[in-house]
Amino acid sequence: MSEVRQDSYKIKLGTKKTNLYYGNYHALKDVTMDIRECAITAIIGPSGCGKSSLLRLFNRMNDLIPGVRVEGEILLDGADIYKNNDMVSLRKKVGMVFQKPNVFPFSIYENIIMGPRHHGVKNKRELDIITEKSLSQVSLWEELKDVLKTPALALSAGQQQRLCIARALAVEPEVILMDESCSALDPESTMKIEELMLDLARKYTIIIVTHNMEQARRVSDMSAFMMIESDKKGGRIGTLVEYSPTSEMFANPKDKRTDDYITGRFG
Repeated sequence: MSEVRQDSYKIKLGTKKTNLYYGNYHALKDVTMDIRECAITAIIGPSGCGKSSLLRLFNRMNDLIPGVRVEGEILLDGADIYKNNDMVSLRKKVGMVFQKPNVFPFSIYENIIMGPRHHGVKNKRELDIITEKSLSQVSLWEELKDVLKTPALALSAGQQQRLCIARALAVEPEVILMDESCSALDPESTMKIEELMLDLARKYTIIIVTHNMEQARRVSDMSAFMMIESDKKGGRIGTLVEYSPTSEMFANPKDKRTDDYITGRFG
């Protein structure tokens, strides 16, 4: 786990009675949680319980889905992100890394500088510095500094995922969202990404979605356990069952459903 003092943390993100709807479908119900700054928070739970939907609320990616509706509050540094329509600023502050590496069909260099250039950086020297810094942060600079003009798609899956993280870091975000970012990787690449998470959490707030209980135990400071409940009409709604320090949740879960899930009795 990253080193976070239990008595001196600051809240970076928060949800208050947050509900998510896709048209008439109620996907998330009354989610309330505070996410600590410069810590790793893991969202765990069985498939279909709304983990990724919750993650995507933090940079409003669900807005791209027709008929979506959000109720309640989602706060970044105390400000409700759904009352501010400056999406460019939000996406700069809150970066996203997806399940499968989604490198663009350009060179390694062009992948890195795309974000900074979009946000107004034009000077080549400055873009070169950003590229070196971003790749160094994910331990790729020494591997790739001599092949920056080669296609990013030629990299291994593990390198591509680290490149995606470097691309997110290039715009200097404050929060990094990682949606099952190790699930398509081999064990060695997964270990490198986990080591990277722990290092980055010294500066960034990181939220991960994972099905891997051992990964959650290894890297996260806080864990949020979600599951599906039935509503009065027989529908299925994602709910937050338990949210606590990871060490406490795995050693002494407060809810039997949490215990059943993390011990493999269901899910």
